[in-house]
Amino acid sequence: MKVGDDLRIVLHDLDDDGAGVGVVVPSSSLPPSDAGLELHVQGALPGETVTACLDHVSHHRPVGWALLRQIEVPSPARVAPACAAYGPCGGCVLQHFDYPAQVAWKDAAFRARFAASPALAGVVIQPAVPSPASLGYRNKSKLVAGRDHAGRLILGGYAPRSHVVVDLTGCAVAQPPLDDVAATLRDLLIGHGVRSYDEVRLTGVLRYAILRVSADGAVLVTLVTATDDFPAGEAVVTALRAAHPAIVGVVQNVNPTRGNAIFGPHERTLAGDPTVEDRIGDVRLRVSSRAFLQANRQVAAAAYARLADAVALTGHERVIDAYAGVGGIALTLAPRAAAVIGIEEHPAAVDDAVASAILNGVTNARFVAGDVAAQLARESIADVVVLNPPRKGCARAVLDTVAALKPRTIAYLSCAPETLLRDLEILQQKGYRTRDITPFDMLPHTPHLEALAILDRL
Repeated sequence: MKVGDDLRIVLHDLDDDGAGVGVVVPSSSLPPSDAGLELHVQGALPGETVTACLDHVSHHRPVGWALLRQIEVPSPARVAPACAAYGPCGGCVLQHFDYPAQVAWKDAAFRARFAASPALAGVVIQPAVPSPASLGYRNKSKLVAGRDHAGRLILGGYAPRSHVVVDLTGCAVAQPPLDDVAATLRDLLIGHGVRSYDEVRLTGVLRYAILRVSADGAVLVTLVTATDDFPAGEAVVTALRAAHPAIVGVVQNVNPTRGNAIFGPHERTLAGDPTVEDRIGDVRLRVSSRAFLQANRQVAAAAYARLADAVALTGHERVIDAYAGVGGIALTLAPRAAAVIGIEEHPAAVDDAVASAILNGVTNARFVAGDVAAQLARESIADVVVLNPPRKGCARAVLDTVAALKPRTIAYLSCAPETLLRDLEILQQKGYRTRDITPFDMLPHTPHLEALAILDRL
């Protein structure tokens, strides 16, 4: 068996990237060792038999990757993808998988991961909470400026493992009217001769377009450029706002550096307001251009509500919300607590959180900017601690400091099961028992799954 061979493969699972996992069907031309090779096939589903072309075999373990050629026996859960860019886009890699079946697979994979941990094998895992909407749920579009084969500007996303930009016109997971705004913006940029930035030749202007839409349909547009100089900016922005009155503001962010960072440190308002007011549950939130907010508003609201119920505040507790972002969780809990302290390392997010507290008439919440571990070390009392870290999870110093505060309850909202498992094991060693874990499908059509763990002090 060699690269380029067409193989018949039976799939039995999906891997962490959403590719089908299976084995080669034995035949007279394949020795037993080759027939047992584990192969990963993007676009294939469990229960299917497919023909795929062998693309790569690991030199370190019996694993290979193959390119899907033909589906011989389809899965009953196979459906037609909703997006024209499905496949090359590499974003919603499970659009061909019926949504209820997706959630069932994610739920099973999550449970298997935790069952493999001796320390956490007995933890109660609640059924995964699906998204009320599997399409049109994303409140933010992050679009890369690139060029098509004819050299015309496009707004899209990087193809997997490459810097090729795929046109995302017609994106079905973006909340309306983001796709319409993106299409108008692209046409206006082309009409005014704006070209995408080329890091190699150091030509062009536009790097990214980030579009946000609020619960009420208001849109904030951020254009990331490589230089301050943006001659066509005024004309493009004027025409864009005329075409889409829902646009409340347009911001220019300047990022002159090379690399993968999207935003630069400097920005200016080209028109309107540099922020948009959004809402998660009953909490009003001011959101600025660079702020992080969960992409699925409805699922975030469900997770916040579950968290608030689980920590069972009585009005007398002092709550610390670490990694507080723009304050969504802190402001959800504030009406039920004596005091809430939000800690966030990004000063702009703290500014948003402070403004959001004013919007909600909350006077018992304060927000501080700085390193989470260092700020936690300044606190002496916490009845409840909320952790909502990025994918890398909590730094060990954060977990040590939280445990030293001895809160009665810890609520940990995670966007990465592998780091959640690691951190729960550490907290268990420090005297905490995981009461239960509830997975939430924040990003339908992706392998991603978030989870809320509730821990009690022993």
